[in-house]
Amino acid sequence: MKMNPSVDTEYFKNKLEKELQTLETELKSVGQVNPDNPKDWEATSGEVDVSASDAADIADNIESYESNTAILKQLEVQYNDVKSALERIKAGTYGICVVSGKPIEQERLEANPAALTCLAHKDNPRE
Repeated sequence: MKMNPSVDTEYFKNKLEKELQTLETELKSVGQVNPDNPKDWEATSGEVDVSASDAADIADNIESYESNTAILKQLEVQYNDVKSALERIKAGTYGICVVSGKPIEQERLEANPAALTCLAHKDNPRE
């Protein structure tokens, strides 16, 4: 599979790198890199001294953690998609649909620079 010749990869590389920085900042606001697996993130919550806290503080802390977990999961998916797109640029396969092997439409890449598929396969990437 070859790179889509109509795609300005330098433009999309810059766009993806900016998005990666934004996602890293957002991830750090709700989580931290998992020390046991640096490719994984884990949610954090406010530090609460359980022995000195009342039930409401503990409940708020649990609610914050659960909310951060949900946000983190979505951000982590986006983060990994962007990293994968940057790898495809390096590999020379960026802008090519992983299903059909045809070029991904420019407007699709504008809307989602990390897209893996063309518009025809966006809802069924495993066809």
